[in-house]
Amino acid sequence: MTQNATAYLANNAYRSAAVAVPPLKAVVMLCDGAITLLQKALDAHEAKRFEEGHTYLTRATAILRGLSHHLDVTRGGAMADRLFRTYNTLIMACLRSYGRPHARENFRRIIASLTELRDAWKFVEATAGKAAKAKTLDKTLDKTLESAAGR
Repeated sequence: MTQNATAYLANNAYRSAAVAVPPLKAVVMLCDGAITLLQKALDAHEAKRFEEGHTYLTRATAILRGLSHHLDVTRGGAMADRLFRTYNTLIMACLRSYGRPHARENFRRIIASLTELRDAWKFVEATAGKAAKAKTLDKTLDKTLESAAGR
């Protein structure tokens, strides 16, 4: 599969996930997918199944590329710019590490970094979920108080 076709599929996967689940949940799921694919790429490489490993690597980097290209820099500002650079740094690290003598150690560091980023997104998701519930509860309470005062 060519890079353009893989990027197209990653883009479609991101868009489908964003429609089917809340955006923060989609980001966490995509990070999980990239982590799994990188682990499979490493396992395949160590088993000398190089084509299979390269396919997993390509899919993982396509996910990261999809995440980096769907950042809204106008809303996210410096944070979106930092995430863009982080995703692209991870992509380049993956591509530079595969097939090298120290690939195992490099991939462990890449997977650890991506896991940390995924955990941060999980925290944001949980925090945003609590804030949204609190906001809904406040609105419900306000409506209840207004209707009780109007009686």
